[in-house]
Amino acid sequence: MSGIRYFVEVLVTCDENFTVIRDAAIDVEDGQITWVGKEKEAPATSKNEIRINGLVMPGLINAHAHTPMTLLRGSGDGLPLMRWLTEVMWPREGLMTPSDTYWGMTLGSAEMLSSGITTTCEMYIHEEQIVEAATNAGIRIVMTPGILSVLHADSNQSALQRIDEIADFHRMYNNPKKAVTVGFGPHSAYDLGVAICAEVGIAARDLDALLHIHIAETADEGSELERLHGGLSTVRILAESTVFEGKVLAAHSVWLTRAELSSYVDYGVAVAHCPLSNMKLGSGVADIKAMRELGITVALGTDGPASNDSLDLWQEIKIAPLLSRVSSLDATSLDAKDAICMATRDGAKALGLTDVGSLKVGNWADMIRLDLEDSVFIPATKESELISNIAFAAGRRLVSDVWVKGEKVVSDHQCLTVDENLALTECKARGLRLAQESGT
Repeated sequence: MSGIRYFVEVLVTCDENFTVIRDAAIDVEDGQITWVGKEKEAPATSKNEIRINGLVMPGLINAHAHTPMTLLRGSGDGLPLMRWLTEVMWPREGLMTPSDTYWGMTLGSAEMLSSGITTTCEMYIHEEQIVEAATNAGIRIVMTPGILSVLHADSNQSALQRIDEIADFHRMYNNPKKAVTVGFGPHSAYDLGVAICAEVGIAARDLDALLHIHIAETADEGSELERLHGGLSTVRILAESTVFEGKVLAAHSVWLTRAELSSYVDYGVAVAHCPLSNMKLGSGVADIKAMRELGITVALGTDGPASNDSLDLWQEIKIAPLLSRVSSLDATSLDAKDAICMATRDGAKALGLTDVGSLKVGNWADMIRLDLEDSVFIPATKESELISNIAFAAGRRLVSDVWVKGEKVVSDHQCLTVDENLALTECKARGLRLAQESGT
């Protein structure tokens, strides 16, 4: 790829200082950023030059998703988590073929890219097809192949075999330079049991890979597990079983005490906060204010499109601070900058990615453009108002262009990498088949 210098009307870097540069220049070479600053201070260059009117910021990072659930969207609405899983989700997912998963991921990738999501962390089955679909679509992926009792734990031996399969998959596919990072996705301790989770932890640490797990999504999901362990909390059980001794991303983490959050601090556990999914399933409200006060890294995720029901991280950016404010009765608990960082820089940190999430030298040019010529950005008389408008008023409709590794994947609101009509046709037929065959 030849080098390009972009001249940008407003550049929101999301770096450590949340630097905002008006009349900016950003140099990209071989997909990576080589210079960022004021246009008038840019060094001489022979690069091609492109001027971008509007606002450019890092691509959004979806820290917890089950994207092939595009085939299940809308099903099981109104059910609490365990009934939703056992009566609708798992019966349909148990019938999904690798081809089903490929098309569900393809359609979801187009939806995410068009909304400005450039990185997604997936927990699901048929991992080869998911990575293939993501790669074809041009979205960066952290693939954490799922481990579920209904599929992989009919015996201890089959669970261990699944762990070995994922380790082999990691060796074959893990390549961050090609926008693919591989981890492990044990569903939960209440589903798999602690012994299997501990084995997953060992395998993940051996490969320095992410362990991505659901924890405390609902108030009572771990009651049986905790009873079997003398009343210890799920968090303490996992900590004492060495599960937390590597890179760990805990999805949801809604029902945790201050002491349990302190365990997250002790072990460096990060959280993927999914407020819309938690609200839709009636699961509860995570105490994000307390987490951030303790120094826990909190990212944002959509969860699956069957429990959200969109793949629109802008909704999470808006709802997360509003929910934090109303639940804590503190309008200062989470501000616009915090919310944007949770969807960018903190998302990267939570996933263990060191070269995305902010627009700075050395990072990949994963970028999105927002149209500033819209009523939601008027008048924005000061920088703080601009940032507030990004978080609370902008939304996916203002995302016009998207780049991943410097390659344009969305142009003028059109996804360039996916035949969306074909993907829609495939997903309609496949989703209907799953509903009919499962009887749900």
